[in-house]
Amino acid sequence: MKEPILITGAARSGTSLIAGIINTCGVFSGETSPPNKSNQKGMFENARIRNTVVKPYLKSMGYDPMGQYPLPDVGKLKIPVDWADRVQSVMIDEGYTGGNWMYKGAKMCLFHPVWHYAFPNAKWVIVRREDEDIVNSCMHTGFMRAFSLPDNIKAVGAINEQDAWFWWVRQHNKRFVEMIEKGMNCKQIHPERMIRGDYSQVHEMLEWLGLEWNSGITEFIEPKLWKARQKR
Repeated sequence: MKEPILITGAARSGTSLIAGIINTCGVFSGETSPPNKSNQKGMFENARIRNTVVKPYLKSMGYDPMGQYPLPDVGKLKIPVDWADRVQSVMIDEGYTGGNWMYKGAKMCLFHPVWHYAFPNAKWVIVRREDEDIVNSCMHTGFMRAFSLPDNIKAVGAINEQDAWFWWVRQHNKRFVEMIEKGMNCKQIHPERMIRGDYSQVHEMLEWLGLEWNSGITEFIEPKLWKARQKR
């Protein structure tokens, strides 16, 4: 199999939007999670890999399978030697026969050494968003509930839920720096620029991935971004 395209970033940063754009270009992703209230166009995350590979691994290491709290200690990770085989077997079982393929997972950056060991030549798309915007989204998203618990707030040295989510975002930012400094093949992208009608980063990303812009991309992103533009 070809090396994958791996899409990551803090939850609520726009990873589903970017993954959807890449998926629109015909990149194989297998069977992904359907749309829900928080991601109305779909999450574009392979459900089987998330539920049978990623979450069990995090849970076995004593970390939150939701990637909220507690977070993985990068220096204490056990790296499964069969990680690539497990991920690839899911894709093949779900219909992969060749060409570009991707996996999108916000939690990947939290234990990036496991993924880098399995796929050393993967291309990583790191999705970025303003810290404050991520925090506000976390506080208004039902499944982001780790810091509704006072004990967790205290454990990270925060004074309230909002402060704890800022701590959480900073932990992701540190992981992004680690990935870049380690020499992983990364490109960062800021989806909020599309709200202003600036698609230059999207074009650059697609060119870097060897993909081409198509009309389906505009049809995919415009309805989702229209409300955001109206609010500005």
